[in-house]
This record gives sequence, structure tokens and C-alpha cells, in this order.
Amino acid sequence: MAVFVNGQKGVGAVEQPSDSEAFASSRTKRQSKHAFFIPVAFTQSSQDLLQSQTQMPAFSRMDCTYLGNALRAAEQRVDRDEHIVTTNSQPAAASITDAPKVPAVDLQYDFKVLEHDKAELDKCVAWNEREKPVRTKDCSSSEFFEFHVTHDDGPAHDVQIWRQEESSAFFFESSLSVDADGAPNAYHPDNLGLDDLANAGAPRSWSGLAIDKNGDPFVQGPDEPFPGYYVSVTDLSDRTKATNDPTRYVNASRIPYIVLPEEIEPQTGARPGDLAEVFNLQNGKSSPAIFADTGPADRIGEGSVALAERLGLWSDARSGGTTRGILYLVFPGSGNGSPTPIEEINAGAEKLFQAWGGTNQLIACGIR
Repeated sequence: MAVFVNGQKGVGAVEQPSDSEAFASSRTKRQSKHAFFIPVAFTQSSQDLLQSQTQMPAFSRMDCTYLGNALRAAEQRVDRDEHIVTTNSQPAAASITDAPKVPAVDLQYDFKVLEHDKAELDKCVAWNEREKPVRTKDCSSSEFFEFHVTHDDGPAHDVQIWRQEESSAFFFESSLSVDADGAPNAYHPDNLGLDDLANAGAPRSWSGLAIDKNGDPFVQGPDEPFPGYYVSVTDLSDRTKATNDPTRYVNASRIPYIVLPEEIEPQTGARPGDLAEVFNLQNGKSSPAIFADTGPADRIGEGSVALAERLGLWSDARSGGTTRGILYLVFPGSGNGSPTPIEEINAGAEKLFQAWGGTNQLIACGIR
């Protein structure tokens, strides 16, 4: 099938990787599996935390084994496709009609994935070797529950959710899988969109597409942003517009947004429309964001194409993102349940971040 990266067609078609070749930041965002919360008593004082052996989530050790496996799979994919290209470029011994069909490949995309996989493995090793900062007496944050993550691409692990005393804001460190939902060119019937069509669900069980009363997805017409593409949805939407209007939903290509699992909402009070501040702890970049979509129960750590770009990450929804080092600071109750213009997201999230304590609070808690 044709390869499209951020809406641009590649050199040719590329075979879909097998499960063993799946890249570390999975694109099976809609396939929910088991996840659960482990409550933690919200009674520890700052002194208790300083004496505790529990480390801040941003500095927990990572299992890099699966990243090494992904890198080897990427290398094998490049070797295979280089062989296909070399073989296909040789003079044909038989006529065109007699020659076997050779799958077209996109070596440029293969090398991009290989480069990304290698960088992720290097970052994982460096992450485990870095010196861990120490919290100070000015940090009043406490862990109040754990989110258990299980999925096919990496080891099962717990993500600690932290919160300051006398504050509803919560934060956690995790990965960032890139989400294209809401972008008008996110999904296409021939899988030519920004993201793999499998991430939108399947016939009669579409979860990422706007559907009619028969359960069939709407296809954009000639006067809409991307004719022939499906209408991709987000949970946060402008309810004054029709269900089949692509502009009803939050455009992942333009708006920096985060995705949270639905199961986390009752625990934290966060609802779609609330604001957040997101930090890339690996390069120091940060971005305001809005909570615009909910994800499956087996993972946490997902953001829009626009958010990935702001954080200096590869923003390809099929293979981009990162497996560690992204801090999400979420402000429950800060939204009105409707999409917000980017200017208001920027100003509102920055104001909330400063009221929370700003950079000084991050430093005090050993995060930056």
C-alpha cells in the first residue's frame, strides 16, 4: 500500500511490518487491553517523601531490551528493501508479463524509521545512566495512584501519577505516541492517511471516525478539506457543527493536544477541554496543550501531531514519538468542555502553570 508521511506520498508502497517488527511507540492506540489503578494514600508529607525510596517517575529505569529488538527489525527491513530495489533495478531476463511482481518500497522512510529506532535506544541507555536529581523540602507533591500499562510493544510497567497537596493538578512522566485523530487527512479508505486506518477501528466498530446511522463512516466531499478522506473524530468537539463536518473536531495537525485513558478521568477529575503543560525532559522544550481525546485502557502517554512538533519529536503518526521523558502536567476543571482557540490554550495553560509553581516547582521536585 502507498506510504504517506504527514500527508505526503512516499516513493512507493511498503509492506506492513509483522508483529515482531512493530516499532516501540505502537500505533494500536484503539485496541484496549487490561489496565487498572493502584490507589496510594494521599497523606505523605514532604519529609516523608524525602525519606521514601520511591523515585519520581521521570527518573525511573527503563527496560531497553524491546528497543534493541525494534532496531534489529528495522535493520532487517532496510536490508530486505535494499535487496528488493537492487533486484528490481537489474535487466529483466524475462518479459514484463512473465516477471513476478516485486513490491515497491520506500527506502527513505525505512531509513527514517531506522534512524528513529536507533535514537530511541540510545536515549533509553542514556536515560538509565543519568544522575537522578533530588527533591528539596519545597516539594510537596505526593503519589496518589499508579496506572498499570500493558501492551505488546514494551514491558508492562506502572506509571506513577503525582499531585501537589492542596492542588487538583496532577503530573506523570511517560512516552508520547503521536495521534492524528481530528486531522481531516488522518484516515483514508485506502490507508493513505497520516495514521494507519487500523487505529480508527474496523467496519461496524469504528472508534476514530464519524459514522452515519448505519455505522458507515462519512467520506469528505469535493468542497471539504480532504475529499475522499474519512472524517476523523476526537472526543472534544464543537457540538454546534454537524457530525460529518471535519471542522467539528480538534485538528491534530494544528492543535497541541493530549490523550488520556478514559479510566483516569474519575480518579483525577480531568475532562476533555481541560488544559495542560507538557515538557520534553530530554531537550528542554515545552508546550501548552488541551485534553482533546480519550484513549484505550492499556496505555498512557499520547499527544497530537502538533504537540510532537512543538516538543521537537518526529511527528509521524505511524512511527514517530518517543518512549520516555515526556512530563504531562494536567489542570482538571480548567476547561469548558469545548474546543479552545490556540491563543487561549497558550495563555490559559501558561497562567495555570505559573500559579502551580512554574519552573521553580519542577526544580524543587527534582523534575528539571
